Formats: sequence, structure tokens, C-alpha cells
Amino acid sequence: MKENIHPTYHQTVIRCACGNEIPTGSTKQDIRVEICSKCHPFYTGKQKLVDSAGRIERFRKKYEKYQADKQQKSESK
Repeated sequence: MKENIHPTYHQTVIRCACGNEIPTGSTKQDIRVEICSKCHPFYTGKQKLVDSAGRIERFRKKYEKYQADKQQKSESK
């Protein structure tokens, strides 16, 4: 193996947005994640919607207009 080409390896802690901390080793000093095994729906069995930038509301608003138009057309027939 060549010398002085490998990154340094540190003992670090992975921090989740839920507050869970997982000690591990990595080449990065600070690791932050949004979802971990303690709060992920697959592991917890609980459904949790993660809404980023209001995308769910935008989707509902967009198709609410479509449903209203469709309903008006069916009533006028």
C-alpha cells in the first residue's frame, strides 16, 4: 500500500434530527442525518409524513382545482 494517500479515520458520532446519536468511525468529523433507524417508518412501524417545502400542500391545491372542474362538468350534463 502507498503511504500518505489514505484519509484520516476518526471516531465520530452520527446525529439524527430526532436526537438519536450513533457512535461510529468515519473519515468525516461530523455527520448529521434527517432520518435514522430509530425514527424511520420501516423500523418503527409508524407512518410519518415528511413534508419538505410544502410539496404535499401544493399537490393537494393543484388537484383540488382539477377535481372542482371535473365536478362542475359532470353537474352541467
